[in-house]
Amino acid sequence: MISASRFLLAACVAAILFSAGGCRYLKQDMANQPKNKPLSPSDFFEDGRSERPLLENTVARGSLADDAIFVPKDSNVFPLPVNRELLDRGQERYRIFCTPCHGLQGDGNGMIAMRGMKHPPSFHQDRLRQAPNGYFYDNITNGFGAMYGYSAQIPPRDRWAIIAYVRALQLSRNAKAPDLPAELREKLNQTGAPAGKEAGTTSKSPEGGN
Repeated sequence: MISASRFLLAACVAAILFSAGGCRYLKQDMANQPKNKPLSPSDFFEDGRSERPLLENTVARGSLADDAIFVPKDSNVFPLPVNRELLDRGQERYRIFCTPCHGLQGDGNGMIAMRGMKHPPSFHQDRLRQAPNGYFYDNITNGFGAMYGYSAQIPPRDRWAIIAYVRALQLSRNAKAPDLPAELREKLNQTGAPAGKEAGTTSKSPEGGN
């Protein structure tokens, strides 16, 4: 009788030890994963650091400016010839990608903004009229504020087409009469607009209303 009790006790102890050992290995898979937390020490490398220095000539994903028409953010260079074809392409791309927020006239009154989203700034304010071309290129590529980047949707050439069209929108409200072609100046004279007056005060933008 005593031997049987001792045997049963030994079996229970063995079962408990086996279960504890099993839990330890299960816990290793879940809680004690073989990984390094940021800046934690490591005995795998000779210098004891888990954080490894960057290899020479490493470039972060998305940071390589490998397109031929890239310009820095503070550059006012325009790398493509501005012609009617480019402006027409820019108008088409602008209507597809930009009007939902920026509106047809670039005044920030797009349909999404009118339905509750934060209004983007007007392209016609002094800050953006004076901003360099590279600033717009960077914003289209990488996004700005609530605006996501469009590098995956808009190829570089189309980004410049959009910028050219945005500049045309800005000019439509801020061009001065002496800077206009002769035929347009003649039309202004026929309507009685005083010479030197800004055309934007009497004319509409290329897009018309929203």
